[in-house]
This record gives sequence, structure tokens and C-alpha cells, in this order.
Amino acid sequence: MKGPAIFLAQFAGSEAPFDSLENMAKWAADLGYIGIQVPTDPSLFDLEVAADSQDYCDEIAGKVGQHGIQITELSTHLQGQLLAVHPAYEEMFAGFAAPEVRDNPKAWPEWATKQLVAAAKASKRLGLKAHATFSGGLLWHTMYPWPQRPAGLVEAGFQELAKRWRPVLDAFAENEVACCYEIHPGEDLHDGATFERFLDAVDGNPAASILYDPSHFMLQQLDYLRFIDLYHERIKAFHVKDAEFRPNGRSGVYGGYEGWVDRPGRFRSLGDGQIDFKQIFSKFAQYGYDGWAVLEWECALKHPEEGAREGAPFIREHMIRVTDKAFDDFAASGVDDAGNRKILGLD
Repeated sequence: MKGPAIFLAQFAGSEAPFDSLENMAKWAADLGYIGIQVPTDPSLFDLEVAADSQDYCDEIAGKVGQHGIQITELSTHLQGQLLAVHPAYEEMFAGFAAPEVRDNPKAWPEWATKQLVAAAKASKRLGLKAHATFSGGLLWHTMYPWPQRPAGLVEAGFQELAKRWRPVLDAFAENEVACCYEIHPGEDLHDGATFERFLDAVDGNPAASILYDPSHFMLQQLDYLRFIDLYHERIKAFHVKDAEFRPNGRSGVYGGYEGWVDRPGRFRSLGDGQIDFKQIFSKFAQYGYDGWAVLEWECALKHPEEGAREGAPFIREHMIRVTDKAFDDFAASGVDDAGNRKILGLD
């Protein structure tokens, strides 16, 4: 495992040090991070130029590298969302689109596809092995169905989602970069069962991978440790984000349309929630996860800069240097094959 790193999306802004990629790299380094996950916002990173220009990618890597920082992954969460948007959400998602297509939802999937293919190429130029994104959602409005879902609706939805993602996944596979879906409520890929459906629909495309974020599983009351057991081979990215779930007599998993502070399930800064990170990091050590541990700050209470300051030491303290020997090697008998047969009573 590599880290600690930090996702920049929640910090980027118009004032220093959050106004440029280089300034944020220095800010992150001063806090003890060695990596940054970079949102492909044009104000920070020109995705289209990066896809075609090795010089541009080398320049970006050099600017952040002078502060001892590496780029861990690029992020296209917004573009991935726009690859599949149900019409009920068009008004709310319009701000995710580039100005030239913002008022034309029918153009969003084509624009998003071009962006995602560019992200695959740019990731390769930067020497990255994983990429962070969202799946989008055509079925989310039927998540808790009333009336009941018509027969074949789910299958049709995943067939269409797979059709839209196939050329993107092929581009990531060609560039040897894992396309990591953040498994997230609001997306059609929001738990293990839906990821399995999607994986089947894309015929197990080798690029189709998972960005593991336990906070979204806590809020769904899903077993986030067992999830690692089941899907560790496809987990190629990791958001270290805390959360808590405090059900009450008025509201539960669905949140009662309350604001984040008052919801039973809410995100917290690292160490302030209920996530068992010791067990998570142990699971990743057990399965040989070799990607990055990236703080994503989203807290209903704590100031973001305070959360960022606390995040680097928290991650560093939880990372496990995997042992290269067994604890009882000192007692090894050095028995060979013949000796083993003797122990078994075969000779």
C-alpha cells in the first residue's frame, strides 16, 4: 500500500493555496501527504491536452514532484455521472457538464465518453495504474420500488449502462489502467450485487474495477469488511473516509430528507466515526493491496482544513508494512520431502 494521499476535489477553490494544482501539492506536502488524487477540473488539469501531450503530463508531474508529491489517480466522477443520467436528474446534474453541452442532456453521454477515453490516455501518460469515477445511474429512482419494478427493467437498465461503458472500459484496458467505480448510493453501481450485475453485462472486462469507500457501505448498513473478502481482486483504489450510523425513532437509512448534520447516517472526519479502519487496513494487507490510501474529506461537523491536517498521520499510523517472513520461522525444522513423508507415516 502507498500513502498517505488526499483527494483534492473538496478543497479546490479560488483562494490560495487551493487555487492551483501546484499550490495544493505544496499544501498537501506540508501536511505530510505524499500523493494527490486529482479531479479533472479544467482549472486544475487539462484532460484533453493531457491525453495527447506527453510534454504536458511530464510538466504537471514535475510541478507537483518538486514538492515530493505524486499523482495517485485522476478523477472523472462528474463525467462518469453524465454518461448515464435519468431525465428526472437532468436539472440537478447540468452543472457537471461543459458549457458547450450543458443545455443539451442528449449530448452528455457522447461528451462524457470522450472525456473518459481521454482520461484513460492521460493516466497512461502519467504512469498511473488506476482511475476514479462514477458509473452514472438509469435505475436509481427505482431503488425502493413502488409500484413494483416491471419484469426485465433491471436487466434492460444494466444492458444499456454496459453499452455506454464498453468503449470506455476498452480504452482503459488498452491503456492498462483500472477504471475504478466508486460504489456509491445514487449510482447504479451502489453495492456488491449491482457491481456483479454490471461486471456480467460487460463480460468481465478486465478494466472494470472498484474504488473502495467504506463510508458509503456504513450508511447502507452493508458489511464493509466482508466486501473486501468478496471483491478484493477488483479493488484497485481506496478512499479512506469515516462515517457513522445512528438510527433513531424518526429516521433511518433513508435520512428523512434531513440535512447532513441531522441525518442518522453521516460522514465524519477520520477517527470521529464508527468505521473499523484497523480491520480494513488488515484486510488490505492480507490480500496484498498495492494501490494508494487516499483521504476523501467529507464531514458534517469538522472544518475541512482540520480534517486534512489530521488525515495524513491517521492514514500513516494505520498502514501496515507487510511481513516477509512467518513469525515462527525460527522454529523451522528444515525437513525435506523424504522427511515429510516420514512425518506422515508413509515410509
